[in-house]
Amino acid sequence: MKFSLIYEAQTVDASREGDHRIFDETVEHAVLADKLGFDTFWCVEHTALTNYSHMSAPETVLAFVACKTERIGIGHGVVCLPPAMNHPVKVAERIATLDLLSKGRVHFGVGKGGTEQEAGTFGYDLASLQPQIDEAMYLIPKMFVRDEIEHHGDFVQIPRRPIHPKPYQDPHPPMYLACTNTESLKRAGGRGMGALVLGFGGPEEIAKKVAVYHEAWDQREEKDQVGFRPNRHIAALCPAIVLDDNATARKIGIRGQRYFMESLGYWYGGGARPDPAQWTEDVVHDGSGQDIIKSNFASETVTVDFSDPAMSMLNPNHAYGTVEDCIGYVQRLIDAGADEILFICQMGTVPNWAQLETLKNIGEKVIPYFRSRQQQDR
Repeated sequence: MKFSLIYEAQTVDASREGDHRIFDETVEHAVLADKLGFDTFWCVEHTALTNYSHMSAPETVLAFVACKTERIGIGHGVVCLPPAMNHPVKVAERIATLDLLSKGRVHFGVGKGGTEQEAGTFGYDLASLQPQIDEAMYLIPKMFVRDEIEHHGDFVQIPRRPIHPKPYQDPHPPMYLACTNTESLKRAGGRGMGALVLGFGGPEEIAKKVAVYHEAWDQREEKDQVGFRPNRHIAALCPAIVLDDNATARKIGIRGQRYFMESLGYWYGGGARPDPAQWTEDVVHDGSGQDIIKSNFASETVTVDFSDPAMSMLNPNHAYGTVEDCIGYVQRLIDAGADEILFICQMGTVPNWAQLETLKNIGEKVIPYFRSRQQQDR
């Protein structure tokens, strides 16, 4: 079982000073996580998404983190593969170089980015990207193992060339696919890749996605394998704020998640830009009486289905609470079939002190609890 962190560089303050602070804090967290025993430090990649994510050059951040740390895994969660955004040759070179510098600590996730805002920045239509992503993800691992590559595809043309360097890991770092829906889970399992399940639906929804993934894995054909290192692995997102006081942790966590949701909705769905100064209560009841995060996207007279990807971020029931609350929630994710827990606490309005306390509580109490149980079960 692995316990990791994932970062978006999400910030309420989009000024230069805000960028200084969010990247200083991100590196501070990585160094602390390395000392506390977290397994992997993952960074996303997004472009032109003000507030929601300023993590536009994760390869630079991860190289800096690799030099500041000793043992923690270095996770691309994920590299966006449209060729004009990240040409396959440059992706292969960067991943291999990072793997060498980190002495084999790299985890290599791939995806396409999720907004027309990002695709349009590089001259693409979002709906046209999947074939380009498919071509790139099959091509890049070949560069890790072959002395020379020549490729004449629908979207990428490469004359015969040597590609250097080769990764530290042989044949290459483990590969993952960003998964937000059933089709991407089938794709990950069917291609022998790990799945980074990046939804807020909770343990019940994770269990359904685990079943889809493993069914696809069991039915996969050798010709569909991406790369040369099958990686049967499911990493599940776990929003977490872990403090001594349950009520304080839930208040901070839910407000942070609301900011995450509304900043995401602004870029993905054309919603209003989030304005925390105008918010009062962050939790209301839906039509069935269950707690949901207050939002412009849902009516209190309608029952919200958290299994619906469009509604899952309204779910306030995550690892927001005490150490005991966090242990209970993580156990539910493990029972659902997760192989790795992706803790996320850097969410918009969450103050740095709460993030640091969360990391310490997870690293000093939650992770040792589960590792002790693993030892006992052997």
